[in-house]
Amino acid sequence: MTTLDARDRSTRRGIWLLASLALSLSLARGANRISVAYVGDSLRPVAPDLHFLTGKSLERVKDGDAVTFVARLSLLTIDQSAPLREKVGRFMVSYDIWEEKFGVAITESASRSKTGMTAPQAEAWCLENLGISAAGLAPDRPFFLRLELRVADPKEFSSVMADPVLSLRAFMEMLSRKAGPGDPHWGPYESGRMRLSDLVRTAGRGAPNG
Repeated sequence: MTTLDARDRSTRRGIWLLASLALSLSLARGANRISVAYVGDSLRPVAPDLHFLTGKSLERVKDGDAVTFVARLSLLTIDQSAPLREKVGRFMVSYDIWEEKFGVAITESASRSKTGMTAPQAEAWCLENLGISAAGLAPDRPFFLRLELRVADPKEFSSVMADPVLSLRAFMEMLSRKAGPGDPHWGPYESGRMRLSDLVRTAGRGAPNG
């Protein structure tokens, strides 16, 4: 091995250690933890402790408003600061006052909806339909997922949806803005470092949101 090769390997090892330390510090600062389900060719967040049908959002839904939640799922590799892939999910939650059950519609796909659910079932169904493709990711390449979710302001949501071409970028910008003290938001939730080769893959369709 040449001196140049040794220096190059040492540099890569140093970058790896710094990246791992950064992730550890991020998790230690209080980021909530999630687990990951590997279904078909997609990675999906599993967060049984995440409850967003609460407080003012729950009051609005039960008062007859259809409340839209916007979620961003990011796939990040340990050696990159920017997400490798991102998906945005938009879920409109309604409430049937007679049956006392919740319904959810995926706003970018009118054919995908479900009704007759309890609050925990509705929350879980939203996450089950938020997936990010793992296609092309090397089995041994370390990565982690980050999940963020917030309530879309009705006026802001209407203006964004008025221009479908720009809606994805606009939703990304909406999620990137720091939520105000009165804006319901949850996250970031992060998984630990993992690899595809460490996950149990189950049969299923591809990433629900593209």
